[in-house]
Amino acid sequence: MAERTAPIEIPDRYRYAVIPHIMVDDAAAAIDFYKQAFDAHEEFRIEAPGGGVLHAEITVGRSSMMLGDAGADGSEFGDFRSPAALGGGTSVTLHVFVSDVDSLARRAEAAGAEILQPPTDMFHGDRTVVLRDPSGHMWVFLTHVEDVSEEELLRRLAAAG
Repeated sequence: MAERTAPIEIPDRYRYAVIPHIMVDDAAAAIDFYKQAFDAHEEFRIEAPGGGVLHAEITVGRSSMMLGDAGADGSEFGDFRSPAALGGGTSVTLHVFVSDVDSLARRAEAAGAEILQPPTDMFHGDRTVVLRDPSGHMWVFLTHVEDVSEEELLRRLAAAG
């Protein structure tokens, strides 16, 4: 009989993060968009008994996230809503560091993302693009370009007004 080993307390992909779990109206389409726009990798998918995606996990860059259909049958916790069901707003913005924010912005826009702020060198030392995906979720992708001390960060912020 094989010896059982203790499970890893926290899987590596979850070790240093709060894992976002977003709800959308069409998770399969959202996953396809994230693959095309953000070069996401689908880790796994659980289909809902009545159709749709009950739960899926993807990786964008080194960041893991969970998603599912807002109205999928089988949800044990009830009342999840997509941004569209909330009138188009969202209370969360997803931040992901990537190696080339300009390339990601071009790919995401071509796939159907709405660019809200084009790639811009920001006072905090990161080149940043802000976009909205077709499901209505807000994303900030960043490429770190310089280390900025706290004093310099405050000086730049004050200078920006």
